[in-house]
Amino acid sequence: MDWNQLLSLKRYGDTQKRFRNLQDETRLGFEVDYDRIIFSDSFRSLQDKTQVVPLSKTDFVHTRLTHSLEVSVVARSLGRIVGEKVLEKHPELTDLGYKMNDFGAIVATAALAHDIGNPPFGHSGEKAIGEYFINGNGKNYKEKLTKKQWQDLIDFEGNANGFRILTENKEGIEGGLRLSYATLGAFLKYPKESLPKKPTTHIADKKYGIFQSELHFFNELAQELGLISTGKNEDVAFKRHPLAYLVEAADDICYTIIDFEDGINLGLIEEEFALEYLIKLVKDTINSEKYYQLKHKKDRLSYLRALAIGTLINEATKVFLENEEAILNGDYRYSLLEKCKYEAQINDIIKLSVEKIYKSREVIEKELVGYSIISKLLDVFLTATNNKFENTLSNYDKLIINLLPESLQKPKETLYMRVLTICGFVASLTDGFALQLYKKING
Repeated sequence: MDWNQLLSLKRYGDTQKRFRNLQDETRLGFEVDYDRIIFSDSFRSLQDKTQVVPLSKTDFVHTRLTHSLEVSVVARSLGRIVGEKVLEKHPELTDLGYKMNDFGAIVATAALAHDIGNPPFGHSGEKAIGEYFINGNGKNYKEKLTKKQWQDLIDFEGNANGFRILTENKEGIEGGLRLSYATLGAFLKYPKESLPKKPTTHIADKKYGIFQSELHFFNELAQELGLISTGKNEDVAFKRHPLAYLVEAADDICYTIIDFEDGINLGLIEEEFALEYLIKLVKDTINSEKYYQLKHKKDRLSYLRALAIGTLINEATKVFLENEEAILNGDYRYSLLEKCKYEAQINDIIKLSVEKIYKSREVIEKELVGYSIISKLLDVFLTATNNKFENTLSNYDKLIINLLPESLQKPKETLYMRVLTICGFVASLTDGFALQLYKKING
């Protein structure tokens, strides 16, 4: 892959090439991407979506919004550090007008959007949508869909839903948010369709990132960016955009350290035990004298968190730059943190987080509530939408249809698109509004 192609400023619908050296430095295209996401409804809804603890009313627990903002900040640093070194190695990019901050802006924007497609109630929300089609009333649709369409539903993926939000054509609005192709490429951690599932052990094949509905545009995007095709026969799959590794690393750094911090603040992990884990991670950079002068838990934790994030930023960029050639060739098979020197310490922290936070009674109980809510909402909205399409609406269905946004009240022509549209609607709901809708429907 070639950096000049990978840094494409092209947007959906462009008929002429955008050149970096002709960009307005006060309103750079990659920074426009950031602004468009910040002001979007989908991003704003993340303020009431779960990061760790569903429906938490504790003020210091992260939401998807605060998590996304923090990931974006970390991603910007990763991008700038890598950008500086890439420009030194490839001076022709500087001649074309590219700057260090371009890399930072692209990665920060893709990171800002990385959770934009996630349903309410955390990762259990994705599983709840899939479960509805596997074991709920949604299983009745199986025989009417293709294998790949069906896989999109039973393995519903927030990453693919995010790409759909960013690029979806709507009435009067083509190309979604019309982000630059470079930013969209960096957003795609899993540039493949839902089948075949995990065809290789390459990190890019771990999940999928494209619904059947976005395949046509995705193929155009991949061609413009010069991504390497790996799909066999008619299957659609590509190697990652190199900057997607940095977006993934920013997310990994934040959820490893900050979810852990939330667990400590919630009292799910004992402070002394937790601090010992973090100290192991920052033992090479910690100033012991400064640390022991801090009298309050929150201050000690903040100090260690900052050191830990800084340490992992340096490690991730080091691994990226050492493997740049393999990454450009599509041969680097791992996430950046998988091969850093702190891998063991990271795994210890994640293991403890799984045991003490993600499997805590509070989280499990609220995830169970999320399953019931999502299943009910899918059921009533899908039934009403399909009945409207078939002109068999009951009076109850008419009331349900009126709860949908006006733009979704006209059913799509194909069953797959009707079902996917309702899944997207339910996925767009905040935790609180999903609960409110559920209560209304149940009287």
